[in-house]
Amino acid sequence: MNKNKGLLLILSTAIISGFSVFVNKFGVIIVNPYIFTGLKNIIVALLVVTWLLMMKDWKILKKLQKNQWLMLLGIGLIGGSVPFLLFFKGLSMTSGVQAAFIHKTMFIYIIALAAIFLKEKISKNFLIAGLGLFLANILILKIFPSSFGLGDFLILSATIFWALENVLSKYLLKDLSAQIVIWGRMFFGSFFIILFWLITGQAHLVNSLNLEQIGWVMITSVFLFGYVATWYIGLKYVKVSEAAVVLLLASPITAFLSLIFLNEVLLINQFFAIILALLSILIIYSSYAKNKSISAI
Repeated sequence: MNKNKGLLLILSTAIISGFSVFVNKFGVIIVNPYIFTGLKNIIVALLVVTWLLMMKDWKILKKLQKNQWLMLLGIGLIGGSVPFLLFFKGLSMTSGVQAAFIHKTMFIYIIALAAIFLKEKISKNFLIAGLGLFLANILILKIFPSSFGLGDFLILSATIFWALENVLSKYLLKDLSAQIVIWGRMFFGSFFIILFWLITGQAHLVNSLNLEQIGWVMITSVFLFGYVATWYIGLKYVKVSEAAVVLLLASPITAFLSLIFLNEVLLINQFFAIILALLSILIIYSSYAKNKSISAI
């Protein structure tokens, strides 16, 4: 798989994320957020185990070195569990809009961390596209934070954890398949979340879910599986800093879906946000098209 196909997979991740956020709005309001997140992780972990068995990749687990096991455990801790718990706790202490803005700064931390630990260099075009998409997100959210409280700090901590996890995953993907890295994130992440349920006495809440709540968990789990599958497979062939920029497209997609299906009125800020997002996509496309033509010479 070449870099362009990897980019298409990351673009698919952004599209899936845009749809997922839209759908999750309906599910999270009727299910305890910790139970909601944990059950999705567990279901996806089971799907990934099935995937490994079908592809016979599970045999690779026997050959993993000790440091690889530790890094997979770390991915589950800092990517699949702790940041989710921090994020939802922070969300209960600050506004959803402010939390969304802080989360969208993740691409900045990824670019910095990838430059330090992976020696990645991001192109000027991708930086311009990233700033364009970030501004599009600000226009959609209609906010530029003027205050910063404990809840915001927890959201920021979760965002930095996710940035670290993405950089660590990119490092592991040099030697391991995407399926193994996904398994590490979802399996160990599920383990830590279940441990959190038990410590906080919330595990019994799983038995109290009704059919409607179970339905939302199942639907959103499909989106989560699609997200991690396309993201990690694509990440194997694309710089993590560039992938983080493309992922910023998710919010404009969610806003567009809200306009169509919730009959929301297109505001002037949303109009400019969509235009900025389209221009940013064109910049990214032109950058990859140029690289493809150069490599073909």
